[in-house]
Amino acid sequence: MGVARKSVLVMLVFGIALAPVAVFAGGRAEQTGTGRHAFVFKNTGNPYGEKQMEGFGVGIGEQGFEAILRAPDQPTAEAQIQIIEQLIAQRVDSITVSANDYDALQPVLRQAREAGVRIVSADSAVNPASRLTHVNQADSEMIGRTLIQAAYDMAGGAGQIAILSATSQASNQNLWIEWMKTELEENPEKYAAMDLVRVAYGDDLRDKSVSETEGLLQTFPDLKVIIAPTTVGIAAAGRVITDRNLVGQVFVTGLGLPSEMAEYIQNGATPYMFLWNPIDVGYLSAYVAGALVRGRISGEAGETFEAGRLGIFEVTRAPDGGTEVLLGAPFRFDPGNIDEWKTVY
Repeated sequence: MGVARKSVLVMLVFGIALAPVAVFAGGRAEQTGTGRHAFVFKNTGNPYGEKQMEGFGVGIGEQGFEAILRAPDQPTAEAQIQIIEQLIAQRVDSITVSANDYDALQPVLRQAREAGVRIVSADSAVNPASRLTHVNQADSEMIGRTLIQAAYDMAGGAGQIAILSATSQASNQNLWIEWMKTELEENPEKYAAMDLVRVAYGDDLRDKSVSETEGLLQTFPDLKVIIAPTTVGIAAAGRVITDRNLVGQVFVTGLGLPSEMAEYIQNGATPYMFLWNPIDVGYLSAYVAGALVRGRISGEAGETFEAGRLGIFEVTRAPDGGTEVLLGAPFRFDPGNIDEWKTVY
């Protein structure tokens, strides 16, 4: 399950990065009223989001439904609210959203649920009152602790580290960062010589992430490791470290796409990194949406359903008091396997 299994996928995405709207036709639905399923990502121009939407389109198509893929130009809650309002007016059957804000979407999602739309969050959660369930990439505690442990390894157990995140409202990144801090706090002897100096926010925009990386290097000239739990941020940091000839002096780790990070893993800027398969996140989300609309699950803990090629999944309790469907453990990419994966996603 997840990134550890390669899959041959039909490439159905045509220019998602170039336009905020893309539609997949997956044939006729099984029954009237269960045919149109929307996915709303954080913003356009994000390769990670494009892969999620690709997987969602494939999963919806396999079920005989139509997928509507939307994303705003800027990663703001306000922009997502406008899109969701449009989708409600279009009378879609489900909306899956990767949220720019954990709480700000609640009023519009309540409106959607009152109109009979099934609501799922994926990758970046909305609060439990706003959703039926959440599709989580991997265990948040495992992600946060693993990234700090990687920074410890790369820094040789001593030195300054910084975090380059997405937006300050991104629920998934914020939870991972909390677990990073918990790992440091709960193991004071191990991390006594390490100092988390700053959490910076690149808003999942390439240019801003580059600027924030440069700012970290200027403010903290002795910085040893940058942890970027965002595919946009880690690629930006890798580029800056490479262009400034700092490979071997400052290391970058975090969550990245193999296709974008192969150069930096091979040149040593990023000794290793982690991720899951974003295609599978979208694909699993499609089957969650389909199961909800068909009445096969309601989003309650303990329910099970089949998710196509990924197999059987269970709805479980989430740390925020709602429920979630967990894809699997993060996968490590390093010089020994990056060539195998850089052409996959």
